[in-house]
Amino acid sequence: MKDNYEIKKDFPLLVNSSIAYLDSGATTQKPRCVIDAVENFYLNTNANPHRGVYKLSVDATTELADARHNVASFVNANDDEIVFTKNATEALNLLAYSYALENLEKGDEVVISIMEHHSNLVPWQKITKLKGATLKYLYIDKNYQIPDSELKKITQKTKIVSVLSVSNVLGTINDINKITKVAHENNAIMIVDLSQSIAHMPFDVKTSDVDFAVFGSHKMYGPLGVGVLYGKKQLLESMQPFIMGGDMIEYVYEQDTTFAPLPNKFEAGTQDIASIVGLSKAIDYIKSIGYQNIRKIEENLINYTINSLKNLNFVEIYATDDVNKISSVISFNVSGIHSHDVSTILDDNNICVRSGNHCAQPLLRYLGLDSTLRISLAIYNTKEDIDKLIDALKKTYDMFKKYLEK
Repeated sequence: MKDNYEIKKDFPLLVNSSIAYLDSGATTQKPRCVIDAVENFYLNTNANPHRGVYKLSVDATTELADARHNVASFVNANDDEIVFTKNATEALNLLAYSYALENLEKGDEVVISIMEHHSNLVPWQKITKLKGATLKYLYIDKNYQIPDSELKKITQKTKIVSVLSVSNVLGTINDINKITKVAHENNAIMIVDLSQSIAHMPFDVKTSDVDFAVFGSHKMYGPLGVGVLYGKKQLLESMQPFIMGGDMIEYVYEQDTTFAPLPNKFEAGTQDIASIVGLSKAIDYIKSIGYQNIRKIEENLINYTINSLKNLNFVEIYATDDVNKISSVISFNVSGIHSHDVSTILDDNNICVRSGNHCAQPLLRYLGLDSTLRISLAIYNTKEDIDKLIDALKKTYDMFKKYLEK
């Protein structure tokens, strides 16, 4: 099995680079095999699928179908239950407009967590207001987890529950199976946002019994510009398309249109086939490393990082004490220094971290914070990356200390 030092060699941007890239929660770096797959499509198979009977178009159609099958197998879905979108955000908006807008009624409730990324929050705000429904939140306890008592908010009035599997701010791993069970006991549908977990841990849509799942390619070593929506077939068949146009139609008449079968009816226009092929290769890459090995590598890094940060008496960490319930995301602040100032100095030291509210303003407001620093780890990170971070944080604090003591 490859360790993280060997894995790092697979990523061209990181090879012979002095960068400590600690922002994989925003987007991951791409391995050579993914870059080659995208290049190979444009060099050898570049044509519009489903549009031509000539060989090049047929080959492109085959590559698209093969990629869809690979994605479906990856989450244990059927091929026609996988819809390609631009990103996870578009997939969530598709659900808001194609499912929720048609199925919510006045007095119904939608339940999400306070940890949600804006992409899994703002669409539900808009739809509930349009339909006269209520948006309710599952709040977290002092250990940054959703307590069982909060799940009592899911009632017979609840029609939709939509929760992320891993917080993009706190790294908290939510018990999606438990939440799904409660949702279904109350006849609500369950949506899970896998954006921050899919690169780190497996997910089986059938075992979990979620109704819908979304994730993006670019957070799992694949290209930017591709997202995935999984939906149970009977639900997808009952929904109206979100975007209209070419390739999602069956027949068009002057005053009426019939739509293509799944999944085409949700994939209007020409898809980014090269990036979809790249996503498929990224899945192959994750499989080649193995989730068990990924978790082992990342657990070691998470423990090393948290322990290293805890040794700095000027750092406050926002993470659960249970390391078994935290993924690769760790947020923290340096006492007395704004996160933007810290991240700027870290950048001068070739360290890439995220600073801000991380598209989760309600969560930070709930925590009483304006912003945080966030590091998000991946399988190509090493202890040396963390050591570099710790040294730079010490230097940063020393620079500001004399002003803080006044």
